[in-house]
Amino acid sequence: MDPTGLDLPPLAAAFVFGLLGGAHCIGMCGGIMSALTFAVPPSMRSPARLAGLLLGYNLGRITSYMVAGAGVAGLGTLIALTPQARLVLQALAAVMLILMALYIADWWKGLLRVEALGRRLWKHLEPLGRRLLPVVKIPQAVALGAVWGWLPCGLVYSMLAWSLAIADPWYGAALMGAFGLGTLPALLATGLAARQLGALIRHPATRTLAALSIIAFALWQLRTLLPASAGH
Repeated sequence: MDPTGLDLPPLAAAFVFGLLGGAHCIGMCGGIMSALTFAVPPSMRSPARLAGLLLGYNLGRITSYMVAGAGVAGLGTLIALTPQARLVLQALAAVMLILMALYIADWWKGLLRVEALGRRLWKHLEPLGRRLLPVVKIPQAVALGAVWGWLPCGLVYSMLAWSLAIADPWYGAALMGAFGLGTLPALLATGLAARQLGALIRHPATRTLAALSIIAFALWQLRTLLPASAGH
């Protein structure tokens, strides 16, 4: 991975990870999306307005992901001052991806412990979000989405670990943006499409395939860190 440019493969992988994590997104954020939608007065629930609000929520959410990615990657530049430190960060990122895969497949829920790390921050941010309710205007939706983006989430933390290893703020922001875009289909789907998409994403076979794909990618990344691979 070259942190000096926005090469496509890592960004495409981040997008796919967001897409594959749709089951978790539906479970954690789907209820929030529904609640926000039904909080809009019936007289104001036109398709165009609801679509604008949904896009606003997600624009704010993804923007927060990108800010977090830039900040964490900036921290990575301070940590990865030596090649050895950079290797440790990259190994940590690969391990976090494996933990993400185990979570998606429902094989191990250890990431729930990682989510607990962000709950202290969320306690201070949640009241800010409540002040924006009920949301009836797009700027409100964007602001609430920006708060919502800091909701404790193991999948987001896994991707932030990857941003930390990249140690480049612009690349870290782009990586988290690609991940956020990957989560959009699960959160924007409505009505029958949402039920169909949710059933597909939550199906054990889909979750297993997603987990194995992420594990394979993480193991490939770990392999590239081995000294023997440097000679090839």
